[in-house]
Formats: sequence, C-alpha cells, structure tokens
Amino acid sequence: MTDADAGRDIDTTEPGRAWTFGDDIDTDQIIPSRFLVSSDPAELGEHAFNDLRPEFAPNVADGDFVVGGHNFGSGSSREHAPISLLGAGIDGIVAQSFARIFFRNGINLGLPVLICPDADRIDDGDAISLRLDEGAVVNHTADERYDADPLPEFLQSLVDRGGLEPYTRAKLGTE
Repeated sequence: MTDADAGRDIDTTEPGRAWTFGDDIDTDQIIPSRFLVSSDPAELGEHAFNDLRPEFAPNVADGDFVVGGHNFGSGSSREHAPISLLGAGIDGIVAQSFARIFFRNGINLGLPVLICPDADRIDDGDAISLRLDEGAVVNHTADERYDADPLPEFLQSLVDRGGLEPYTRAKLGTE
C-alpha cells in the first residue's frame, strides 16, 4: 500500500523496530503544537515526539512501528499527529486502545492502526510486523504472535488505497 501524503510505500509485513509508549499519549505529545506551522509530512516527522522522546525523530527508520498502551492519540483532533508519524517513516501503530478521532484520522490518512490487547507485551526495540488481513501482530524478537482486532473490510480498503482521499478519487474515477 502507498501512503499518498508521505509519498512512500507502507509494508506492515516486514519487521520493523517497535517504539513503545505508555498510556494516554496525546496528540500534543506526538507533535507539539509549536511545530504545527506546516502540514508537510517530512517536516512534521522531524519533530514527532520531540518533547517526550527527543531521540525518536533522529533515529526512527522507514518501516518502524509505534506501540502504545491505552487511549493512544487522545487530545485534540488534529490530523497533524498521524501525519507526523507517517512523515517520520512509521508503517503502523499498535495500541491497546485508541482515542476514536485519532484512530479514524490514521485510517483516513492511510496509516494502519491495530487494537491489540497484548501490545504491552512488546518491548521497546523489538522487531515486529503486522498482519492486517489476519488481525495479528508478530513479535519476531520474542517469537510471539498477538491477536489484534482486524479492521473492517471498508476501513482496510481505505488503508490499502493510501487513505480516504485516494480511495475517493478511485471511486470517482479521477485518479
């Protein structure tokens, strides 16, 4: 699948590094408001988790994953938070639960998000991959597999197309 905004291919089946975070990570922690002068994914990605984990942006690699606890993405409904993660190179987010608006913003932008009750079993730095069609997270480091809530078919089709905008263009035949 392709992320239209970040201009790169997303492949959740290839292992990437897990960047773990706890509960109640809000959108201001994902992208501090002082960096909201742009909506360019690459520029926002340079400041993702700037205050919470300053080492994140300089060290994250394309194909890495963010792993959260409960209530990931709470706070404001700004799309800049998932855009910054796409711009940083994140290929998906796994969390025990998401704030509803963040979850849908991620889907609308083509960012795979999975609810996984066992996300807390993933350690920072573990190599993980996502099996979106199966609703599973594979922890290659621990040699474990965790069940996740698969996305409904319609939401998966949005992610597969790269988000709501490319999906709508395809439906309208204006690609």
